[in-house]
Amino acid sequence: MRNKFLSLLLTLTSFTVFSQELTLKETLDNPSKVINDARIEIRVEGGQEPYTYKWSNPSTPLKSNTASGLTEGIPYTVTVTDANGLSVTKKYEVPAQSITEVFNGTTQPIVDAIGSVLFWDPFAAIGIYDPVMHDDSGAPLLHPNGDPRTISVPFIVIWLIIGGLFFTLRMKFINIRGFKHAIQLARGHYDESEAPGQVTHFQALATAVSGTVGLGNIAGVAIAIAVGGPGATFWMILAGFLGMSSKFVECSLGVKYREIHADGRVFGGPMSYLVKGLKARGKEKFGKVLAVVFAVLCIGASFGSGNMFQSNQAFDQLQGQFPVLEGNGFWFGVIMAILVGAVILGGIKSIAKVTEKIVPFMASVYVFFALVVIFMHISHLGSAFTEIFDGAFDPGALKGGIIGVLIQGFRRGTFSNEAGVGSAAIAHSAAKTKHPVSEGFVALLEPFIDTVVVCTLTALVLIFTGAYQGAEGLGGAQLTSAAFGSVISWFPYVLALAVFLFAFSTAISWSYYGMRAATFLFGKSKRVEFIYKILFLMFVVLGASISLGAVLEFSDMMLLAMALPNIIGLYIMSGEVREDLKEYVRKLNANELFRKPKPVKAANKEG
Repeated sequence: MRNKFLSLLLTLTSFTVFSQELTLKETLDNPSKVINDARIEIRVEGGQEPYTYKWSNPSTPLKSNTASGLTEGIPYTVTVTDANGLSVTKKYEVPAQSITEVFNGTTQPIVDAIGSVLFWDPFAAIGIYDPVMHDDSGAPLLHPNGDPRTISVPFIVIWLIIGGLFFTLRMKFINIRGFKHAIQLARGHYDESEAPGQVTHFQALATAVSGTVGLGNIAGVAIAIAVGGPGATFWMILAGFLGMSSKFVECSLGVKYREIHADGRVFGGPMSYLVKGLKARGKEKFGKVLAVVFAVLCIGASFGSGNMFQSNQAFDQLQGQFPVLEGNGFWFGVIMAILVGAVILGGIKSIAKVTEKIVPFMASVYVFFALVVIFMHISHLGSAFTEIFDGAFDPGALKGGIIGVLIQGFRRGTFSNEAGVGSAAIAHSAAKTKHPVSEGFVALLEPFIDTVVVCTLTALVLIFTGAYQGAEGLGGAQLTSAAFGSVISWFPYVLALAVFLFAFSTAISWSYYGMRAATFLFGKSKRVEFIYKILFLMFVVLGASISLGAVLEFSDMMLLAMALPNIIGLYIMSGEVREDLKEYVRKLNANELFRKPKPVKAANKEG
C-alpha cells in the first residue's frame, strides 16, 4: 500500500512539474528577398500567463511575442518568463535566401567586430562616466526590450578630435589666422598656370568639397539635432574649426610628396607621404604598412560610401518624389553610371571641371533656401541661439547630459568633413602649385564650407522651425525636408534634386580617390585605372538596385578607419609641416613666393 501511495505521489509531482515547464514553438518567416525583413513569432505552452519576452533585438517590446525587422542569417535569442518567474531561453535564426541576404548576413558579424574597435568607448571602460542614460527623476532610460539606453564616446571620434586639436595648437591656430589667405588662394589671386599639377586651387577645392558635402549634411545633421538637441550645433561647429587644421596638415603633405609622371598624371595623397615622409625618418617599412592599409581601406570606402550609398540614396530620394521611378532602381543606376562614366573617364581634369560648376551652384541654392527659411522665422532668432548655447552646456538628461550632446555634435562634425581621413589630400595633390603649404591653406576651407556653413544652416533650419521636436518615425532626410517644406511647400522636389547632384559629385570625386589607391597597390598604369573605373561604374548600378544594409556599414567603417594610419603619419610629420609653414609665411611677407605678389595679411608672423 505504501509503495502504491509513493508511486501515485511521484506521478502527481511529475505531472505538476511538467505542466509548469515552458515550451516554446516558433514560426520563422522570411517574406521577401529584401534584407532585414525577417520575422520570428513565439508561442508559449505551459507556465502561467502573462509572459514577458526578452529579445536580443533592442527594438522589440518586452510584451511582444513577435520580433520583426530582423537580419536574415543572424542568430537572435529570446528569454520567455512567466508570471511565476519560470523562464526559458532559446536561439533562433531565420535562414538567408537571396544573394543580398546571404551577403548581408555574412557581412554583419564583420561590421560588429570592426565597430567594437572604432566605436569602443575608452572613457566608459575605465569608469570616468556612467554611459547609462537617465530621465530627469534619475531612472534609467530603457530600450523597448528592457536594455538600458547608453551613450558612448567612440574611440574614432576621440581620435579625430584630438588630432584636430593637436594640429590646431601645433600650427598656432592656422584655421583662424590663415583664413584670409586661403580665400585669396581659392579665388585665384595666386594661381600659377605654369606650375606643376593638373587643376587650379579652386578646382581642387571643389573636387574635395564635392566628396564631403552630401546626404550627411542633410540627413546626418537632422539626426544629430533630433537626438542631441540644439546644443549639438555648437559642438558640431567646434569640430569643423578643429578639422580645418587637420586638412591643412594632410593636404600640405599631399602636395609635397606627390609624384608627377611625364604624361602629366599626378600621384599623391596619404599613400605617398606615408611612404616617402616616413622613409626620410628611417621608418620606411612602417610607412609602407600604413600606406597599404590606407589604400585598401580607401578602395573599400570608394566602392561603398563614395559610390553605392550615393546611387542608392539618390534613387531613394527621387522615387519618393516621382513615383514613376519606383521599382526601376536598375535603370536609374544605369543612367547614373553613364553620367558618372562620362566624367570620370576623362580623369581628374574632367572631374574638376564638373565639380567646380556643380558644387558652387548646389551649395548656393541650398544656402539660399536655408536663409529664406531662417528669415521667415527671424523672430525666433534669440530663442534659437539660447537653445543652442544652453543645450551645449546644460542639456537635459533625456539628451544624455553634456556627454551625449557633445558627442552628437562632434560625431556629425568629424564624420561630415572627413578631416584627418586623408581623402582630400588625394584631390589637392593634383593642384597646380610650386608651394605645398599654399594648398594646405586652400584645403582648410573645406571643413568650414562643409560643417561650419552647410551643416550649421541645416541645424538652424531645424531649430528655427522646431521640426526636430517630435521627430519619431522620420528619417534624417525626411526631417530636413519637412523643416524646409513647412515654409516652402515644393522644397522636397528641390531637396531630391540636391541629393542627386550631391550624390553625383560625391561619386565622381571618390572615383578619383579610389583609383589613386588602386594604382598605388597594383601599379600606376592606365590599364589599372581603366579596370578600376569600369568596376566603379558597375557598383553605381548595383548600389541603386539593391538594399545595402551591413555592406554600407562595413564601407562606412572602412572610411573612418582611414583616419587611423593617416593621423599616425600626420603626427610624425607635423613638425616638418610647421617648419614649412614658417618658411612659407616668411617668404610670403617678403614677397618672395609669387611673380606678382599682392599685399597679404594672411598669417601673423611666427613667434
